[in-house]
Parts: sequence; structure tokens; C-alpha cells
Amino acid sequence: MSATRVQPNIGPNLRQISRIVVVASGKGGVGKSTTAVNLALALHRQGARVGLFDADIYGPSQPLMLGVTGRRPQIVNGNQMVPITAHGIKCNSVGFLVDDNQAMVWRGPMVVGAFNQILNDTSWGELDYLIIDMPPGTGDIQLSLAQSVPVTGAVIVTTPQDVALLDAKRGIEMFRKVQVPILGVVENMGLHICSQCGHSEHIFGEGGADRIAYAYDVEVLGSLPLDGKIRAQCDAGTPAVAAEPNSKVSQIYGQIALRISAQLAGIGKPGSDMPSISVSDD
Repeated sequence: MSATRVQPNIGPNLRQISRIVVVASGKGGVGKSTTAVNLALALHRQGARVGLFDADIYGPSQPLMLGVTGRRPQIVNGNQMVPITAHGIKCNSVGFLVDDNQAMVWRGPMVVGAFNQILNDTSWGELDYLIIDMPPGTGDIQLSLAQSVPVTGAVIVTTPQDVALLDAKRGIEMFRKVQVPILGVVENMGLHICSQCGHSEHIFGEGGADRIAYAYDVEVLGSLPLDGKIRAQCDAGTPAVAAEPNSKVSQIYGQIALRISAQLAGIGKPGSDMPSISVSDD
């Protein structure tokens, strides 16, 4: 049974954004944030104006992946944050606002409140895409976040492992209950190729994303290999698409971006003229 989709309030800073795409996963450790940052960079390389919002309140990783740790957004007009630009995309994250070693011991309402405040108090400007790196999981927090933003579509990230696939299915079901379109599935760690001998092996299983796509009538947007370089490049602050734009991995991310763009072509800005929300900086 589907729930009626809540029409969220749209603040002034979101009205100049054409499409909001959330990147989500049913569990952690499947490469969701890596997918989000490389998708954002791939869209930018294809000529789009792109922003990236790191909504993973408990484990923000985009400042590290973009190589901008230790920086803080400039505050203008009292409480408006100017997003930090890295590799051509605009980014904001709770990671810019707290100490790296500080544990975010927040209950659900506090997380949702922080999410909405940072998102709406960021001066994103005109964007073709805002990519939101969601917290992992399918609980109340994720549901509330999905309902508080005028989402254009969702990308589900998984690995071929059975337990990850089970959680990915829950993620699809969650978005469908709030009537958010599923743009497709991205499979990480699909195939490992030995750097020494060239032997290829499906370490975490094979064909899982295809089975989910068939069961839910969605598209497999792309499958990424298990490659240590992808992790190393993100840790170094230069994700694959920025570090090696012509590599095989970057080409896969580019194909994912093109498939998403094709699905969203012609879709207008989310929402309509709605009342803005008032968010304090307390």
C-alpha cells in the first residue's frame, strides 16, 4: 500500500534547482557516497550545473572525498551559507560544520531538523541537479528526509551480496511508499579483476542488480568493479571522475549520468509556488 506523497515546503534557495536526485542505500558500506560524488562530477563534466548535499549526518564523507576538509562555508545575510566549490561542483555538508572527531549523537527529529536547516539555508544558486547523499538505511529518518524534500527521483546503490540486495529492495519499497520515482540501481563491487594476473571473479555474487531491476521494473544504471583505486582516489580528495576522467571507471559513471539525464529530460522544477520555511541558526 502506497502512502500519499507529502508535498514539502520549498524555500527560496531550492526554487532555482531544476532536479533533486537522492542517492540512497539500504545499508552502509556499499559505496553510496562514492557513487554520489562521482555521479555529481560526471553530470558536471557533461555540462550541467551541479550541487552535492552531504545529508549523511552521522557519517559525512564528502568533505574528505572532495579534498576540502577543514573548510567552512561563508555565512552571508545572517544565516545563509555559501556552498564550497570543489572540482567544479557546489557542496555543503554537516562535516563542514562540526569537528572531524565529534560524534553526532542526535535523535531522529534533530537529524531531520539539521538536514532541513542546512539544505534550505544554503545559497545553491541556479542548478540543473542537486545530488543528495542520503544516510544509509530505511528507517524513520530516511523516510522523513525523503518526505521533506521535493525529490525528483532516487538512485539505489547496492552490491551483489545477498544481504545488500535484501536491503536494497527495502530501499526501493520505502521510496515507492512515498511515491518517489526510482531512477535505477547502481551496483558496486560487481567484478574483481586481479591486478597481477588479470583473473576476473565475482567475489560478492553475480547478477543481483539485474534480478532486482527485473523484479521492480527499474533500470540497472551501471555496474562498477571492485577496484582499490576507486577508494584510494576518494580518500585522496580526487574521485575517479576528477582524477582520471578518461578511465574505464569514469566512463561507467558517465554512462550512469547520461541514463539519469535521459530519464529526467523534460521534467520541470520540483514543486510550485509554496510558502518558504523559516529556519534559525540555533
